[in-house]
Amino acid sequence: MGTGQTVAVFGAYGHTGRFVVAELLDRGLTPLPSGRDADKLRALAVAHPGLDVRPASVDDPASLDRALAGADAVINCAGPFAATAAPLVEAALRAGIPYVDVAAEIEANLDTFSRFADRARAAGTVVVPAMAFFGGLGDLLVTAAMGDWTTADEAHVAYGLSGWHPTTGTREAGTVSRQRRDGRRVRYSQGRMEYRDDALPALKWTFPEPMGTRAVLGEFSMADIVTVPSHLAVPEVSTYMTVEAARDLAAPDTPAPAAVDERGRSAQTFLVDAVVRSGGAERRAVASGQDIYAVSAPLAVEAVHRVLTGRTRAVGVASAGAIFDAPDFLRALSAHLSFELSR
Repeated sequence: MGTGQTVAVFGAYGHTGRFVVAELLDRGLTPLPSGRDADKLRALAVAHPGLDVRPASVDDPASLDRALAGADAVINCAGPFAATAAPLVEAALRAGIPYVDVAAEIEANLDTFSRFADRARAAGTVVVPAMAFFGGLGDLLVTAAMGDWTTADEAHVAYGLSGWHPTTGTREAGTVSRQRRDGRRVRYSQGRMEYRDDALPALKWTFPEPMGTRAVLGEFSMADIVTVPSHLAVPEVSTYMTVEAARDLAAPDTPAPAAVDERGRSAQTFLVDAVVRSGGAERRAVASGQDIYAVSAPLAVEAVHRVLTGRTRAVGVASAGAIFDAPDFLRALSAHLSFELSR
């Protein structure tokens, strides 16, 4: 599967970035690790001898240009993406290469769509934000479930996480998002974003077996409320989170993920249940696997590989479901997650 092509990875020494570097190497692509911490880059190079590490800062455009020189694409793994996405997209546009990120921040993804859609399209290049567990996977599942439907009344994405040990990056991104919203929460309803001050609704969601019916928090909005409406005519997009995982995320003393296998994955398991409804009809797509951070790596790397090999449906800024063949993409990740489609 190797192409001999090089992919710059900004934030390569971070939790998700390390998974991305390993996945690129597994696929025969050459990572160009980058980021602002030169010491951490050197430590990464010790673990992966022969890699060309390139320190860079989002505050220094020239350093970003040096980091991307000769690269065929870039994957941005460094949050908060409110600070890193725009400078990296700008650098990718200057270099004339595709950009992919793993942003879960709703506002950062909205910024990418609004700020760069025209410029990326005019340049004939590809910018794929939120190409990760949150945003990318949900969008692919909803798109796969839609099938030949051109519209639907509503889309629901329920996250059945066994628990959630957040990384430092996740906590920092959450802080930035709360600040940008003035502490409010957000949902997507009636075809638009709504910011609210009330509490999240406590609900039940019936997941496929063996998970079954679980307590969830409704309107626990993730990047899916950006990616799905960006290309699908669905006026109501709702996401849900199992209560146990939401409690872990909210608790300040929940530890970071701990590796339990040779790939560095944690023991966390997930089941993502995407349901679309139109009139009285319902369609469903389900994915399950281990470790939401680890699975973001094959999602992002598969996206880059497809862009570099010309298997895309759009140019400009586009979500996963808009630019890729969603069922085919999900089936290609069979080594990392299981996927079932019911129409």
